[in-house]
Amino acid sequence: MYKSSPCRGNYHPWGFFLARYLKTNMSIKSTIAAVAASPFLLAGAAFAGPYVNVESNLSYPDGDYSGATTDLHIGYEGDASEKVSFYVQGGPAFTAVDGTDGSEGEISGKAGLNIAATDTLGIYGELSGITDEVSNEDVVNWGAKVGAKFVF
Repeated sequence: MYKSSPCRGNYHPWGFFLARYLKTNMSIKSTIAAVAASPFLLAGAAFAGPYVNVESNLSYPDGDYSGATTDLHIGYEGDASEKVSFYVQGGPAFTAVDGTDGSEGEISGKAGLNIAATDTLGIYGELSGITDEVSNEDVVNWGAKVGAKFVF
């Protein structure tokens, strides 16, 4: 059962190991809680201003790789009102088509809006464009997307 200790009175022989286990277990739980909370502690206020965006889009029509486009954009984001934010970005884009050597340089850009319709529903839209040379004529290929995000 319990033995007498010259320093602290009675103790259980497993007491030291139990105390060490509890201390380690609580330390791990505290660490997990701190890591889980860190994005909220470090997030702060939303930042409006310039940014750099590097994005690569790969194309796999019918499951076969056909090419990739990598954008190197400089952009600006901000708030138009309390519920509406915007962004605009642009810069060089490098397209690599399967079966060809190297890549071609193009110019691309995007502009978008985010609207907080309610506390749990956001609506967004984006318009994008990239130059393309077809039979020695410069054309712009346009793209658009619209969506909604429901948070619960």
